[in-house]
Amino acid sequence: MHTMTRKSMKLIQRGFTLIELLIVVIILAILAAILIPQFSSSTVEAQEAALDANLNGLRSAIELYQVQHGGRYPGSVAATGATCTVGTAGTGAINTAQAVIDQLTKYSSATGTTCGGADPTTPLGPYIRKGIPADPITNSAAIAVATAGIPLAPAAATGGWAYDVVTGQIVMNHNGADSRGVVYSAH
Repeated sequence: MHTMTRKSMKLIQRGFTLIELLIVVIILAILAAILIPQFSSSTVEAQEAALDANLNGLRSAIELYQVQHGGRYPGSVAATGATCTVGTAGTGAINTAQAVIDQLTKYSSATGTTCGGADPTTPLGPYIRKGIPADPITNSAAIAVATAGIPLAPAAATGGWAYDVVTGQIVMNHNGADSRGVVYSAH
C-alpha cells in the first residue's frame, strides 16, 4: 500500500479561506444587483402588456355587443326584465356598472335584458365568459360608469375601469403614468 506523505495530507484537508468566500459572496452580490432590476422591470412591462390585452378584449366585447344590439352600448339600457327559463335574470338598472356586467357576461336579448343561461328569449352573448377582468396594475375590476358622452380622463388613481355608456369608451380608471410616461387611461 501507498502511504500518504504529510504534505499530501495537508492538501486534502485544505478548505476555502475567508478571503476566498468573501470574494465569491461579493461577486454574487454584484450579479444580483445587475439582474434583479431587470427582472422587476420585466414584471412592470408584463403588467402593462396585460393591461393592453384586457382593454383590447373589453373593447372588442363592447363593440360586438353594440353591433348586435342596434347601436346601444352595454349599460345604456337596463339588464332587467327578462323572463328566464334558464339561469337568473340580470339585475342591473340603466347606467349602472351592474347593467354593464350583466350585459357583457350573461346571455341577452336584442333589447338588452339578460339571463344567466342560454334561453330562446336571450340568444345573444355572453361577450365575456369569465367575468370582467381586473386591471393588472391595481387589481381592481370595478367599473365607474359615466353618461356624459365626452372622452374619459380619470382624475384619480382609483383603478379598475372607467366606462361611458353613451360612447362605449373604456379606459383604465387611473391618472398615473406607466413606465414609459404614458398615462394609463391613454392605453
